[in-house]
Amino acid sequence: MREVTATVLENKQIAEDIYSLTFSADEEIPVRAGQFAMIGVGARPLRRPIAICKAEGERVTVCYRLKGEGTRSLASDYKCGEKLSVLLPLGNGFYVKEEEKRVAIVGGGVGIFPLISAIREYAGKKEIYSYMGFRNKNALCMEYELARSDKLVIASDDGSVGFHGTAVRAFADDFEKVKPDVVLSCGPVPMLRALKAEMQGKGVPVYASLEERMGCGIGACLVCVCDTTDGRHARVCKDGPVFEMNDVEL
Repeated sequence: MREVTATVLENKQIAEDIYSLTFSADEEIPVRAGQFAMIGVGARPLRRPIAICKAEGERVTVCYRLKGEGTRSLASDYKCGEKLSVLLPLGNGFYVKEEEKRVAIVGGGVGIFPLISAIREYAGKKEIYSYMGFRNKNALCMEYELARSDKLVIASDDGSVGFHGTAVRAFADDFEKVKPDVVLSCGPVPMLRALKAEMQGKGVPVYASLEERMGCGIGACLVCVCDTTDGRHARVCKDGPVFEMNDVEL
């Protein structure tokens, strides 16, 4: 983990309410798939946790949705050349074992962004089968990154692009053909619950990156605590954000 003063290289809208931000950290930052950054915005006391899509040497790209005052300020106030205070990389990411050759990746909404880092890390090394869900065609973005997969299925809630339905339904329809060794996922809680139910009894490990409101990002403030299935509590920022799905309550 490092705190760096980064320089904005690009900050542009790529879909409806979705922005892509690329910055230079002025030093190479090793990042694992599924890790995230805490980005300071103006004089606000709390940084914003944002998943890292890709890290190439000193260049790091994150994507975010306009949601509150902080992300709207990030989109409007930070143009090329502006400075950002960034803490990264944070959290435990995705890890695919050597013997796991066929990887299914299931995502929805802003949950596709940490999964892009997994696709980039394992494409060409594993067989990647990706199922990505969007609200509609106006929300579709980063398709050129998703297309690194050996197979890509785009799903939309309204059927305006790709499969008409959820990413989980599209994956379930393909499960017997794909026969994955492991599943990586990220998305809203209802999507993760549906995936968990779909995978019950199939004997395939499923790893989920959880999206939680965070304060510090380093495990000190306990804002992002989630419940585990054995009655304990886990910090999403420090113990996650990636968990074995059966280990956490959704």
